[in-house]
Amino acid sequence: MTKERILITVKTYPTLSRKYGETVCTAGVREDGSWVRIYPVPFRRLDEAEQYQKFDWLECDLIRSRKDPRPESHHSADTAQLFPVAHMDTASNWRERRHLLLGKAKVYTCLQTLIEGAKANKLSLAVFKPAHVSDFIWEQEDREWDAGKLAEMRDRANQGEMFEEEAWRKTFQVIPKLPYSFSYRFEDEAGKTSEMQILDWEAGALYRNCLNNCNGDEKAALAKVRQKYFDEFTRKDLHFFLGTTQAFHFQAPNPWVIIGVFPIPHEHRQTSSDPWRIPTLIAKTGSFSRPLPGILRKRSDGRPSTPTMPRPSVSRERWAGRPSAMWCWCEIYGRRLNG
Repeated sequence: MTKERILITVKTYPTLSRKYGETVCTAGVREDGSWVRIYPVPFRRLDEAEQYQKFDWLECDLIRSRKDPRPESHHSADTAQLFPVAHMDTASNWRERRHLLLGKAKVYTCLQTLIEGAKANKLSLAVFKPAHVSDFIWEQEDREWDAGKLAEMRDRANQGEMFEEEAWRKTFQVIPKLPYSFSYRFEDEAGKTSEMQILDWEAGALYRNCLNNCNGDEKAALAKVRQKYFDEFTRKDLHFFLGTTQAFHFQAPNPWVIIGVFPIPHEHRQTSSDPWRIPTLIAKTGSFSRPLPGILRKRSDGRPSTPTMPRPSVSRERWAGRPSAMWCWCEIYGRRLNG
């Protein structure tokens, strides 16, 4: 048993367990980018100071799960240890999150590779980049939890077998079940089309918040969820956090589900180590190339001066037919000045 430092990236919507009660699956990455699953976590029974958010750092003792053969699966030696010690913010265009989750952690782009890896029990958690997200859909589900499971949980709680905390035994309650399931339809880099369910807690919480704001209008609430998860997220550099379920890890043709989404802003790459250097733009005519007239000069204090525009000797014909090159030059110049 060793103390681990884990960046939490995933919290699934709570489910019911006959043995553990209401639990969530928590997953995250170590500082080296490797994945860890922590289950079970009775998240809503943790004290307020112990509850954690996505992208919080946790430091806790983890024990390799004996009942779950998936390679990343662990359980906490003491749930009281599950409290945040730091938070990774989104400063500098999500620089730290990008470095860890898209740099140190491996990013997959082919779903078949993940399916084969799961069946060989090499992995059950991963970062995945879809080539194209074509739709966000929902389907109606049972609106209530299984009555038999609830009754068994209540009996065990009353007998003191489930909750150690007296307050939870007396006020036994569970989170409302979602009446809809949400899924993305997407393609991977090989052109394979898939439809994958989203189990992220944030999707369920968003639906319930929208439902309250829409005065119980489910259709309006669903439209707002789609606006967020499809219209807004697909304009960003959207990645999925994928995981397999223990029941289907070895059996299902595709055991993967979306346990978290990562809609990171697009990265603006610096084209030069010198931020004031304008790259040479070449206007090509057949096999002949020449620099586009007009350069950005430096003043003696290092700041840029007004760009030198084409001299009168440059004919109108030389500029004709080059609007795209001129637009690029102005775009780069404006971007440098505006940061």
